[in-house]
Amino acid sequence: MMRSIKIIASVGLLLITVQPGISQKKLLTYDQAYRRSGERLTQSIPSPFTWIDDDYYLIRKRLGGNPAFIKVNALTGEEILYVDFSQYKKYLPEGFDMTGIPAHTADYRKFIFASNNDLFLLNSVNNEFRQLTESPAEEKNPAFSPDETKVAFTRENDLYFIDLITGKETRLTFDGGELIYNGWASWVYYEEILGRSSRYRAFWWSPDSKMIAFLRFDDSPVPVFPIFRAEGVHGELETERYPKAGDPNPLVKLGVATLGSGKIMWLADTQPNDNYIAWPFWSPDSRLLVYQSLNRDQNDIRFIAADMQTGNNSEIYHEHQDSWVDFFEDIYVFKDGNGFLVRSNKSGWRNLYYYNWQGNQVSQPTSFDWQVQSVEAVNEKAKTVYFTGTGGVSTENHLFSIRLDGKSFKKLTTAPGTHRTIVSPGGKLFYDMYSNILAPEKHEIFNSGAKSVRFVKDSKLPVMDEYVLGKTELFTIPVQNGYNLPVTWILPPDFDENKKYPVIINIYGGPEAQGVANRFPRGLSDYYLAQNGIIILSVDHRGSGHFGKAGSSLMHRNLGKWEMNDFIEAVKWLKSKKFINGDKIGITGGSYGGYVTCMALTYGADWFDYGVANYSVTDWHLYDNVYTERYMDTPDQNPEGYESGSVLTYADDYKGKLLITHGTIDDNVHMQNSLQLIDKLENLGKDFEMMLYPGERHGWRGPKEDHLSNLTVKFWFENLLDKEFSEGEEN
Repeated sequence: MMRSIKIIASVGLLLITVQPGISQKKLLTYDQAYRRSGERLTQSIPSPFTWIDDDYYLIRKRLGGNPAFIKVNALTGEEILYVDFSQYKKYLPEGFDMTGIPAHTADYRKFIFASNNDLFLLNSVNNEFRQLTESPAEEKNPAFSPDETKVAFTRENDLYFIDLITGKETRLTFDGGELIYNGWASWVYYEEILGRSSRYRAFWWSPDSKMIAFLRFDDSPVPVFPIFRAEGVHGELETERYPKAGDPNPLVKLGVATLGSGKIMWLADTQPNDNYIAWPFWSPDSRLLVYQSLNRDQNDIRFIAADMQTGNNSEIYHEHQDSWVDFFEDIYVFKDGNGFLVRSNKSGWRNLYYYNWQGNQVSQPTSFDWQVQSVEAVNEKAKTVYFTGTGGVSTENHLFSIRLDGKSFKKLTTAPGTHRTIVSPGGKLFYDMYSNILAPEKHEIFNSGAKSVRFVKDSKLPVMDEYVLGKTELFTIPVQNGYNLPVTWILPPDFDENKKYPVIINIYGGPEAQGVANRFPRGLSDYYLAQNGIIILSVDHRGSGHFGKAGSSLMHRNLGKWEMNDFIEAVKWLKSKKFINGDKIGITGGSYGGYVTCMALTYGADWFDYGVANYSVTDWHLYDNVYTERYMDTPDQNPEGYESGSVLTYADDYKGKLLITHGTIDDNVHMQNSLQLIDKLENLGKDFEMMLYPGERHGWRGPKEDHLSNLTVKFWFENLLDKEFSEGEEN
């Protein structure tokens, strides 16, 4: 290990030794690395997706080729059939897909299925299967009421519910159409506020199952973006309501529909002040609906509690930051009715704050100078919260517990690395899935005292020891202002300090988006490239989240600046090593990572030689307003930032070799981004490569994913290794 490397994971030292007998060991094939075929080095382990109680959890399995839910005794591993979907096959309509379950009850006993634009109910308790709707229009996003007696859904952009006891269907809104959506999110809310996991759902049941809160969207002010489909003889024009930076937003109203009367109470409207409304949550008694209101500048957020009985509104939480404030997506509401937990970085690091319904802070359970990442469970009787966090090592993730008064703090996971945990409802047990840079994922169950009660399985297969894999190390690189950037790299298995190696830097690079962690790689592609003589490196910049909000806030109004500063510093460090070929520095990423790659080959052209940029943002004027303005403000407010953060500004400096790829119907990062860069490069007489993927959106799977992988590997072989690539050769 070179002296200038600061090790931040003790395991990082273990792989620096030369492995004996390398020539006798196996090498990875291209199919293993990129097509997930051939001999497997790891096995998949069925992971629990929920706990039934403190003793049993559920996993998914296939029995005789059919899906099933299995209840597992956490202490003994005994498996008990919970739901066997094969017994319902005879009831299913032709073409029915048993793998698609858009809605289920909390105990996974009742399910809603969708087929041929209609909804069906499966009740595994009484073996009931019946059709719920019969309409030519599609029902979307069905959701059970908390008491399991009703199901809400949207149809043609209106909100409905059906009573499962009587079978009666009731329509709650009547103005849905091409531009008006009730309970169905406008695109920019789906992508940037509610999140893709919402599947556009924008309605929320009250705990007493008597009301539904929903957002109503009016997209008429939002500009239309055309997306051309090339299929067929004449093609087709797809239109998308997409607000770019500085554009008008959809008009949004928050309403509450009372099911008994059908009346709607309107609580908030974005039109007067151009703010954002989202992420409402109910008090347990259904009396209060709390919604979050964020200003257009996204630096001031307020929680407004609306009283369903009096109609009065009151502010119960307010947070302002000079850079930006995020919506709170993971509020924990205490079932005892005493308040809620907020996970905020207002101190500079994400910590937990306990508030009552009057807006008074009851306590601050945590006050760490590291990140609390998620609330996993709360034992309200014991007044204890279980949460994950970095624990002072930003590249790790662990489970902790603490009392709501901040006392009795415990670290529950001890193995160095990254842990994914699922805590039982009362906190009696937790299921731990953990790995580090040297060891694939293991599954183990622990009790609340952090003592192992059952080792489930190791995903590593014995055959892995027959392969020679590259040396993986985790360390930091010091840069200006006292920042030590986290880095992982994979060195070739036969690494020799007296040889010269090219480098590929894998990055994403967005604000508060950590990529470097002490965990085992998800795939084998980096090992494949390393065995062929390429060093694979990942590095996180100062705004990636490792250094708290102080580091991230440096990116405010400055996208592109600190990313490129720190990545260039990393390349300077690399080029100072005698075993690095300083003329063969490659970089690659997709989406924001594509943006960074394009910046590297233009703004950073003196330091980066080759790049593969996938579905890239090239100018922040061209991306959606919610994401872009969060970090950059509007173009009118920050014209200098938009200019300095644009790849197009530096196109004249481009001198390496860039491969640009894009899906032709990408509705997230429009192909317009790549086309404008291509146009600029062509007019400047620059040499580059381009590959389009017709009919593909933002990222893609299937044959075209394989095509992109193959194209990329060929690009690296030809330009970094100066040789042709052949799939049939290991090296």
